[in-house]
Amino acid sequence: MADDEAAVVQVERRDDGVAVIRLANGKVNAISAAVRSGLKAAADALTADPPGAVVVTGGERIFAAGADISEFGGPNEADVIGVDFHATMAAIAGIPRMVIAAVAGYALGGGCELAMACDIRIASEKAVFGQPEILLGIIPGAGGTQRLPRLVGPARAKELILSGRQVKADEALRIGLCEEVVAHEQLHERVFELAAAYAKGPLAVQALAKRAVDLGLDLGIPEAMALERHFFTDSFRTEDSQIGVRSFLANGPGKADFTGR
Repeated sequence: MADDEAAVVQVERRDDGVAVIRLANGKVNAISAAVRSGLKAAADALTADPPGAVVVTGGERIFAAGADISEFGGPNEADVIGVDFHATMAAIAGIPRMVIAAVAGYALGGGCELAMACDIRIASEKAVFGQPEILLGIIPGAGGTQRLPRLVGPARAKELILSGRQVKADEALRIGLCEEVVAHEQLHERVFELAAAYAKGPLAVQALAKRAVDLGLDLGIPEAMALERHFFTDSFRTEDSQIGVRSFLANGPGKADFTGR
């Protein structure tokens, strides 16, 4: 990771097996070219050498306010930025571990799209989500038109995208844009507690399950079921499957000490 990327995207590996990707690009955490490059480099590194779980977070008031508008131009620039954004979000989504967005404040435009590229979103009561691109006369370009309807349904997604309306944490929870809302001061404690719990799980099997869900969304039911059968069989090739079955038979559910292999 280049020096400018490292300055705006910080990566930490904790002793509990959790890796943290933290945006640190000034007060608004604009997702500039340097931030996108830093995010992709971080995601690629965590994919090559996966931790137990990943937390993506930003500032206390602004998770990420969206793209750096000063980098915008005409269609040619938009095409380059769009390719860059899509590659970045795909890299975050492709990390083979549970990826949790810890959203403390505003997650707008590209910031909302970054949160949606994560597997789940835990929000503080002060969080605000939105895709306000329409107010600039453009549309979301980092996955918003595709990931948002998969989370909240097509009608609700159209309402949010075509109006540019922002939603507070309680509504985001109600419509499925986040999975949990906690008190602002308790957000990081809750997120790291949750991430550490995933990090103790059967990590290789978690990766298979995540891949089955993500790939299956793009398939019809017969093809998706065949995919699941393939990954189901693969899960029995892991060391943790043997540990889990033996532990269940001896001690009941939820008591296995997994190795992650």
